[in-house]
Amino acid sequence: MNKLKRVLVDMSASIIHHGHIRLLKKASRYGKVIVGLTTDSDLKKFKNFNPEIKFKQRSEILRSIKYVNKVIPSNYIINDKFIKKNNIDLVINGSDYKNRKFKVRSIYFNRTKNISSSMIRKRAAINYEKNKK
Repeated sequence: MNKLKRVLVDMSASIIHHGHIRLLKKASRYGKVIVGLTTDSDLKKFKNFNPEIKFKQRSEILRSIKYVNKVIPSNYIINDKFIKKNNIDLVINGSDYKNRKFKVRSIYFNRTKNISSSMIRKRAAINYEKNKK
């Protein structure tokens, strides 16, 4: 009997959108999806913003998605030590992470066009300023 692979998808999911869902759905075809969710402190440190939705709530949202089996806290930068510690068999990411190399197999999918949490954040800020007047 084949053991179901433990598939890591690491993400910030600061503002969850359909691109995230599509990636998680694809990842679920390879095994049990474990989301390595970036901590609030690492988002501040590496992306220079405090997430609109805090880690605990982002984790709750992700756990409610049918493609996700488990959510674990992670640093923004994932390494082989983290992968080994969490018994990961496969890493799946968007194509913007193709330069990362791990000892385990990695699969990269093209990003969903015209969507990102940063784009949503910028649009929301513009709409907020327009509606303030």
